[in-house]
Parts: sequence; structure tokens; C-alpha cells
Amino acid sequence: MANRKGEASDRTSRQIERRFEIGAEYQGENVGTHFRVWAPDRKRVAVAATVNASPTNSQAAAHATYPLTPEPNGYHSGLIAELQPGDRYGFLLDDDPKPYPDPASRFQPEGPHGLSQIVDATRFEWSDAGFEPRSDARVIYELHIGTFTAEGSYRSAIEKVQHLADLGVTMVELMPLNGFAGRYGWGYDGVNEWAPTQSYGSPDDLRALIAALHRAGIAAILDVVYNHLGSDGNYLAHFASEYFSDEYECEWGQALNFDGPRSASVRQYFCENARYWIEEFHFDGLRLDATQAIFDSSARHVIADIVQAARVGGAALSKQVFIVAENEPQHAKLVRSPEQEGYGVDALWNDDFHHSAMVALTGGHPAYYNDYRGTAQELISALKWGYLFQGQHYYWQKGSRGTAALDLNAQHYVTYLQNHDQVANSVTGERIDRLCSPAELRAMTGLMLLAPSTPMLFQGQEFASSSPFYFFADLPEEIAKVADRDRRKFLSQFPAAATEEGQRHLTRIGARETFERSKLDWSELERHAPVYRLHRDLLGLRASDPALRQRRSDLMHGSVLAERALALRFFCSEGDRLLITNLGIERELIPVAEPLLAPPEGHEWQVAWCSERVEYGGQGFGAPWQEGRFVLPGRSTLLFTPIRKPRNPS
Repeated sequence: MANRKGEASDRTSRQIERRFEIGAEYQGENVGTHFRVWAPDRKRVAVAATVNASPTNSQAAAHATYPLTPEPNGYHSGLIAELQPGDRYGFLLDDDPKPYPDPASRFQPEGPHGLSQIVDATRFEWSDAGFEPRSDARVIYELHIGTFTAEGSYRSAIEKVQHLADLGVTMVELMPLNGFAGRYGWGYDGVNEWAPTQSYGSPDDLRALIAALHRAGIAAILDVVYNHLGSDGNYLAHFASEYFSDEYECEWGQALNFDGPRSASVRQYFCENARYWIEEFHFDGLRLDATQAIFDSSARHVIADIVQAARVGGAALSKQVFIVAENEPQHAKLVRSPEQEGYGVDALWNDDFHHSAMVALTGGHPAYYNDYRGTAQELISALKWGYLFQGQHYYWQKGSRGTAALDLNAQHYVTYLQNHDQVANSVTGERIDRLCSPAELRAMTGLMLLAPSTPMLFQGQEFASSSPFYFFADLPEEIAKVADRDRRKFLSQFPAAATEEGQRHLTRIGARETFERSKLDWSELERHAPVYRLHRDLLGLRASDPALRQRRSDLMHGSVLAERALALRFFCSEGDRLLITNLGIERELIPVAEPLLAPPEGHEWQVAWCSERVEYGGQGFGAPWQEGRFVLPGRSTLLFTPIRKPRNPS
């Protein structure tokens, strides 16, 4: 490469308006692009640029290098007037002739091993200035762009936005989009934290998807991985070994350095990244993956800083930001305020509800389901109090699990019957509807979707998708062998997967077929219309009924009625509601000695909704109240509303 005369202008030589501290930011046609990168141990850093490159005309591109100016704090920066959006570049580090992609690259057209591309983030024409995510009626829908549609792209996902709106979804949670190696994957082994993967389209294609969601009244949150990076295509250590820490053991890769030497710049990297997704892509929030592996012994935990940075991004767009976290050990401090020595997260994934519901539906409790029995009381407690384990002994892990959380309310929890992990953590990757009775699943779905906590559906759940969801990743052969071995070892905690037959049926992570079979078949939406109708009607009820709209577990009380049967009473000034779920056989309550079943004075209960309606695929239902007896229909959920008793004729 020929060296252009002179160094790139430093940031003090002309007015530079950076939005973020690192990366390449285009400053305008008459100014050029400003570059800034953290490389504290490098004496010389230069931009190696490929100007006017295109997939069809790469040979005609001009090549040049532009030395950057070192700053006292380990950063190197400079303004390069010649470089424009679309130009590709890498960083030359000291005497290493290989150009490395930008650690804060905004786009990697050829993947993590290729050059970075300059992106003009300001050219997209947003039209969502008045959009405000609904905080009173959250219904989350988790999806993986690569398998959500046959095409597996941001643009093709736009075609399904109206479906989500009609269903009653108010928030879409996108599985990780950060750049990762290979043609397909879950995204949790990402290496380009700032670059939406090229596998699904361009950055503006992603912006178009979010804009379409906002037009339909749907918020968008992004699943971000701040606990480790993938191994294939990870070049951060070439810039600074301090990105990583040997002080902690992370099960997926090297831990990140949030509390060691030079950790301030690492913390800034990830905090800025959180703000970046909110401001430049108009995401409405984040889902923080596996926060128990974000290690930090500092006085102020980096998660609190990440949450604050994301909220700054939301403030720039005059909207609230929703942050949900996954936390396996169930630490309640994540959702407590900083004033309470918490981290300020809004909600937590509630695996306890999922595990109890799975045991109730399938009858088995292997591996990490060991401490659950799926009883009526477990389900009541999970919906009333959130985590079932708040410090008690947990036999599967041979120690205590969770922390005190009785002060939290329903809005602090996200409940689900399916998510990407739980579907994939099995021999066959089958959905829950393949593993249990359809009637019991309808009943459990009614219970979950009408309860106060925030419900989440996994893609295709609303129409009983027959597509399994496997763990897949397009990895180099040697890495794939190790990943397959580790995956088989992990799944061997389940007795069915530990057998010779079970091992034989486990899919290969890297096989293209594993990925393709995980794609949704949208023709099933029509074929499985009763299941879709069930979900749509439930979400309609959740949004319209005044008692259910309260989302307050303190105004909900529960009682065990019989084995596998429970009642929830929602107290409301506009009229109470009674929800009864019976996962077992039909039962009669004689006598009806339960005060939660008593109707309000001067009223009687009327069935407003039942999971056994014929239009949902059920068998219909009779009158529950029969001459002083209360008949609990088998394998069903019923919602009752009060109506005034007819006056006795005088």
C-alpha cells in the first residue's frame, strides 16, 4: 500500500462532532471520516483504506494508509478527508502488515475476518419521533432473524410485522445481531459488538425493520452479550490484551476485564455500545445475556453503568428504555434501584416459572428441573412472588439459590413456556406442544398470558410451529468438533441425552441442515389456526380487561383448589376477575370452602373465556356452577367475570 503524504489530521485541528468515543464516524462530504481506536500498547496505528471498493470492482479500488495520532490515554485518532461511506478499512498496528478490522466497526461486509466499512449512520430517514414503547401492556416476542423467515433477513422479517401486531405483541426481542463468524449462528459467539451481522442485511436494513415495528406500535429490544466474545474472528487482543481477564472463569470463553488494569476503557467500550444500539438504531431496550458471567468486583458494577448508558441513549430520543436481564443464580439486586444498591434493570427472566410449568406439562423433572414438581402451589407462587428460590437450598446445585425478592412485583419478571435455550436444550429440540397434551398446554398458556407478569412468546409458538429449534453455528471444522463435544457433554445432564440412542440423535452444530430445519414454516399459521386464535384472543383479553390490565401481583391472590388445580383472584375497582386452571381430571368441589371463589356481593360469576372452546381445538365446556357444586373442567383454564344477580320476583 502506498502511504499518503502527511498524517491524518488530529481531532483538535478542526471541529469534530463525535457521537461515540470510538470507531469511524463520517463527518460530512466536505469533512471526511474521523477514526478513533483504543490500542494502548501500540506505538503506531494507521488506517489502511480501500477506497471505492465493491464486490464487482475490487481490483479497481485505490489503496492507501493514513497514520493516526496517538493520544496520551492510549487512543489513536485522526480525521481523513478522503474517506467516505462505503470505503473499507482496517488498522495497521506497529510493524504488523495485516490490517485488522475496527474493534468498533459499524459494518463488516465480508464478515469478521474482512475489512470494516465506513457507514453514514445519519442518512436513514426515521419517521418514529412520536413512538413511545408501551410500559403498561408489554408482551414480548423473541425471534431469531436467520430462522424467523425462509429468507432469514431483516427485510423479509418486515413482512411479518403486521402478523405480530395483529397477534397482540407489543415488543420484539431480537436474538443477538452482533457480527459473528460463519454463515449462520445464534449470535452469542459474536466478535463485532458494534456491527450488525452482514448475514441478515445491511445496517439500514435493520433500521428499516425497527422503523416498521414502530409504525405498527411494536417496540424492539436487542439481546446483547457482554459476558464474553467468540473465538473465531476475535481480534480485540491485538489492540489491547486488557480487554480480557484471567481473574475469572467464564464457561463460554475468556472473561472480559471490567475491574482490572486499564478496565476503564473496556467498561466504556461496552457502555458506549449499549447507548449506540439505542441511539443509532432506535432500539427501545436491551436484553442482557447471562449477567452472572459479567464479572466485576468494583464498587459500582458495570451492569449499573451499562443500564445508565442505555437510558442516556433513550433520553436522546425522548423515550423510556426497557432493560431485561438473564441471571441464572437469581440475584434480585439487578432490578433494585441504585439507591437500594441495585443495578436498575427493569425485569428478569423467570426460569423458575418455566421449569415448574414444564414439569407440570411433561411429568418429568430431569437435570436442572430436579428441584421442581409442577404443583399448583409452585405455579401460584411463581406468578405471585416471581422466583421460587430466594435463598433456599437447591439440590441440583448442592447449595442455596437466589436471594430475597418478596418485595418485587410482577412487572419485574418475564415468564415464558418457550425460549431459544429451553427449546434447544433437549435431544430433539422439539417445541413444548410436541411434548404434552394439547388441552393442558392450552390451559397453561391461558394461565401464563393472563397473569400479571410480562409474558414472552418464542417465534412460532403462537401457531404451534412444528419446526424444532436447535443450537447451530457455522464454525471452522476444528472449532466445530470442540463445540459438538462440549454440547454433547452439556446435554448429557439429561438422562435421555446421555444414552447411546440419545447421543445418536443429537444434531451436529455446524451442519447446514441443523440451521435449515430450525426455520419457521409459515404455511402452518393457516393450518394451525385454532392455536393462533387462542393466543390472539388471550392477548386481546390481556390488553382490554380492566382487572388484567393492572399487572399487579399485590392485587392478585391465589389458592390451591385440588391436586393440579388452582385459582387466582384479581381484585379491581371495576370488577374482580377469577381465573381457574385445572391441569388434571375433572373435579367437583363439595363444599366450596374457598373465599377466593366467592363472587362480589350481589353478583354471580359468568364464564368470560375458556381454553376448551371448540374454536381453539377444545371439546367445549359445560356450566361450572351446578346446584351449589363447583365443577372444575378437566385440563382447562376459565376466566370469570362478575354479573349482577337477577332480582327475585316480589
